Amino acid sequence: QVHLQESGGGLVQAGGSLRLSCAASGRTFSTYVMGWFRQAPGKEREFVAQVSWPGYTTYYADSVKGRFTISRDNAKNTVYLQMNSLKPEDTAVYFCAANSHLSNLAREYDYWGQGTQVTVSS
Repeated sequence: QVHLQESGGGLVQAGGSLRLSCAASGRTFSTYVMGWFRQAPGKEREFVAQVSWPGYTTYYADSVKGRFTISRDNAKNTVYLQMNSLKPEDTAVYFCAANSHLSNLAREYDYWGQGTQVTVSS
């Protein structure tokens, strides 16, 4: 079992930055692929980014490529999502998730956090 807890969400103006953190506890964190997803009101949960273990491979959704950076610190059991040049369309609840393999499909992730709200004002 892996327990995930996100933090770092908030309200920011368009063009601003936020850094989300996801602290993991439980089974060996460093062996899991870690992903970030987001869900806006009335929309399906969508893939944002993922990082392999130990952290050498990353993938991003086209909508965030060049603006967001995913990273992980296995010593701290934490994964981060640095979000720059934020846009109003980035407004959503952001979730971190853990999986045994690389995937951009939410249904394939085994463990989920509760989510943190990110709101970008225009």
